[in-house]
Amino acid sequence: MGTSFAESLRDLRQGGSAQAAAITRGASGPPPRAVSVVHGLDRLRCASLLKPLYCWAAAAHVADQGFWRRHAEPAVITSSNSDTRALWMAVGPRVILAELRRRCGVSWRPANGDPSRFGSVEVAAAEVADAYAALSQSALAGDPVAADVLSWMREVPADQAFGVRDVLRVPEAAIKCGWYGGADESWLRTHAVVVIPRGGVGVTVVVGMTAQLYTDERQREIYHARVAEGLPVEAEHERVGGPLLRGLMTRALAETGA
Repeated sequence: MGTSFAESLRDLRQGGSAQAAAITRGASGPPPRAVSVVHGLDRLRCASLLKPLYCWAAAAHVADQGFWRRHAEPAVITSSNSDTRALWMAVGPRVILAELRRRCGVSWRPANGDPSRFGSVEVAAAEVADAYAALSQSALAGDPVAADVLSWMREVPADQAFGVRDVLRVPEAAIKCGWYGGADESWLRTHAVVVIPRGGVGVTVVVGMTAQLYTDERQREIYHARVAEGLPVEAEHERVGGPLLRGLMTRALAETGA
């Protein structure tokens, strides 16, 4: 871990985990620099961070493109779990993950042997950066599905972005965040990926992943009650993980020199 990330990691609670990664591809100028830092666990559950990638991979295996679009658009823009699950189960988890392995070179699988839970896939930030760079480069090469997915990511509302667009000063960037704290976990997970265009030919991808220790019984009780009732919990993720997430991503972007 480079000393440049030390200041950001001061917001990480003891027993928590955090990762960040950034990569620039396809841009002219100096050779691209890939940056990554891992503190704590090597892999973290992805929450909703991978939904745009799932939608991209699923499209090739759905005959009814109207069905695909009806579910893919809300899965990306509003992070709809039900729409993500519809595609995840219609195509099949193993098919979707195999497609991403073919396209992006990432090898992911659901944890705990339960393929139905799309949010249980465990990933590393550097892998996520590679996968989104592949998505973006595919869009630049003329893939209309990849272009649609990225356009939807640019529509993700501010209340689901944890201030990442603002702190990175890229209001035009495509973004996807993921947030969750499972009843079987001792952490509150808050993740984000940002795809920044570079002059029409290149792209910079920045990823932040955090798992802050979350063991206060009363806080957990309130949190899980809200989840069960379908109420928003982004404010709690902002309180617990927002500053750490933004700090890591700001540092990672700076380290690329982009």
